[in-house]
Amino acid sequence: MRWTIKPKPDSQKIKALQEALKVDETVATLLLQRGIDTYEAAKTFFRPSFDDLHDPYLMKDMDKAIARIEIAIVEGENIMVYGDYDVDGTTSVALMSSYLKTKAENIATYIPDRYDEGYGVSYKGIDFAEDNGFSLIIALDCGVKAIEKVAYAKEKGIDFIICDHHRPGEKLPEAVAVLDPKRSDCDYPFKELCGCGVGFKLISALAQKEGKTPEDLVEYLDLVATAIGADIVPIIGENRALAYFGLQIINSNPRPGMKAIITEVKKDELTITDVVFIIAPRINAAGRMKHGNHAVTLLTETDFNLAAEYAVDIDQYNTDRRETDKRITEEALIQIEENKEQEGFTTVVYQEDWHKGVIGIVASRLTETYYRPTLVFTKSGDKLAASARSVKGFDVYNALEACSEYIEQFGGHKYAAGLTLLAENYEAFKAKFEAVVKETIDPKLLTPELKVDLEIGLYQIDDRLMRIVNQFAPFGPENMTPVFMSQGIKDTGWGKCVGEYKTHLRFTAKQRDSQEIVAIGFGMGEKLDLITNSKPFSAAYTIDENHWNGNVSLQLKLKDIKA
Repeated sequence: MRWTIKPKPDSQKIKALQEALKVDETVATLLLQRGIDTYEAAKTFFRPSFDDLHDPYLMKDMDKAIARIEIAIVEGENIMVYGDYDVDGTTSVALMSSYLKTKAENIATYIPDRYDEGYGVSYKGIDFAEDNGFSLIIALDCGVKAIEKVAYAKEKGIDFIICDHHRPGEKLPEAVAVLDPKRSDCDYPFKELCGCGVGFKLISALAQKEGKTPEDLVEYLDLVATAIGADIVPIIGENRALAYFGLQIINSNPRPGMKAIITEVKKDELTITDVVFIIAPRINAAGRMKHGNHAVTLLTETDFNLAAEYAVDIDQYNTDRRETDKRITEEALIQIEENKEQEGFTTVVYQEDWHKGVIGIVASRLTETYYRPTLVFTKSGDKLAASARSVKGFDVYNALEACSEYIEQFGGHKYAAGLTLLAENYEAFKAKFEAVVKETIDPKLLTPELKVDLEIGLYQIDDRLMRIVNQFAPFGPENMTPVFMSQGIKDTGWGKCVGEYKTHLRFTAKQRDSQEIVAIGFGMGEKLDLITNSKPFSAAYTIDENHWNGNVSLQLKLKDIKA
C-alpha cells in the first residue's frame, strides 16, 4: 500500500478552530480536513438536524411529479411503484409504496426479475402494468436512461415519474417528471442522494402539501439509512443527517422487517458499518438468489411474527449467496492465474454458468486481490452480462462509455457499473477496455492507497479522543473513520499470529515513554517478522474500542505496518 498523508491545514486556522470549539489540535485538524472551519459548521456536523435538509421543491420537476400523483390519488388510478432489485431499489419501493398506501388503496409494487428482465425499467414490467390497468408508474433507483421504454409506456397511455440518482445520458426520457439531482439542469443543492433518498424527497414534498415536515416522516428513515450505507454514497450534507436519524430509528424503533433481520444477527447497537455488512447483504440476497420481491415483502410487513418468518428465508438466501460467491471467486482466481501472461491494466473474466446474482460481489473481491478495474461476465439469455468494479480514483463508467460501440446496454457509477453485450463482441470489447484503461489510468492508482489523516504519538490516545472521534460518525465516503499514523513503535515482546488459521497479527505497542496499547491487524499475520526482535516500525491504524467480558479498552485497529 502507498501511504498518503493528508495535507495539514494552515496553523492559524487550526488555532482559531481550537479556540472556537475548545478542542485540542488533533480534533481541530481532523475537522478542518473535512471542510469544517467554523463553530457553526462544527455544530451542524456534530448535531445533525432536520433543518439541514433542503426544500424538496428545489429539485427540478418536483412540482410536476406532485401534481400528477395528486391527480392519480383523487381519480383513484392504479399506481405501480417500480424499483431495481438491489438494496437501494427495494428500500425505495418499500418506502414509496408504504407511504402512498396511507393516501390511496390502489398501490402495487413491481421489482424486475434479475435474470428474466435485467436491470432497470423493462418492457415486461410495462406490459404487466397495461394488463392490470396501471396508468402511472413511479420508478425508483432506475429509469433516467430508459428513453425507449418510457416512450413504449406512453403509447399505451401509461405515465412515468422517475426518481433516479444515476448519471443521465444526453437525452432524458419523456416522463411526466424526471427527479434526478445529477441532471445538468437541476439546481438542487445536494447532488449525492441515493435512489431511496430521492424517493424520500418525493414523499417529503407530498407531506409538505399537508403542512408536514421531514421530521413527521422519521419512521421511513431506517430504509433511507440502509440505502445510503449499501449504495456507498458520500455521508456528508443531507446524507449525513438522513443516515444519522435513520440509525436512531434502526436502533430504537425499526420497522418489523428490519427488526426481524436485526434479531436474527443478535447485535445490540448497529452502526452504519453494521448496516453495510449485516442488513444490506441480507436484503440484497433476495434479488441475487431468488427475487427482489421477497425483500420488499419483508420491508413492508407490519406483523412482526410474519416478518420473522420472512427474515429466516432471507437469511438462508444470504447463506446460499455466500457459498456461491466463494465458489465463483475461487474459479475466477484460477482463471486469472492460468492467464497470467495476459496480465495488463484490467481484469476481465468470463464463464457462462456463473450465477448472475453474485458477479458484482466477485468483481469486488477480484478488485481487492489484483487492484485493477475489473469485469466479471456470465451468460444471460442470448447475451453476456457483466458487473464492473473500479479502483479508487478511476472512473469505470467513463471507460465503458468509451467502449460503447461494443455494448448493448450499460449504466452505473464511477466505481460500479453493469453492462450487457453480444457474445461475438466480447473479445473486441475486452481488447478495447484494456486499451482505454491503459491510456487513461494513472499507473499509481494500481497500487492501493491508504489515506492517513494525521501523525500522532501513542501518548495522545485516550478516552477523550475516542469519545470525540465516535461523534464523527456516521462514517462513510468523504467522512471516513480517521486513520492515524505513528512512527518508532516497538512491540513489547508478545507479538504473535492469532485466529483459527493464524492469519491475524496481535501485539502490544509502545512508543518511547507512551503507555502500552494492544494492536490487532486482521489478515496481517504475514507481517509478524516486521515487529520481532524489538525492531522499530511505523503503523497506520484507526482507534477502536475492544469490548471483552464487560470491560472496554482502547486498541489500535491496524490498516498497515511498515519497517
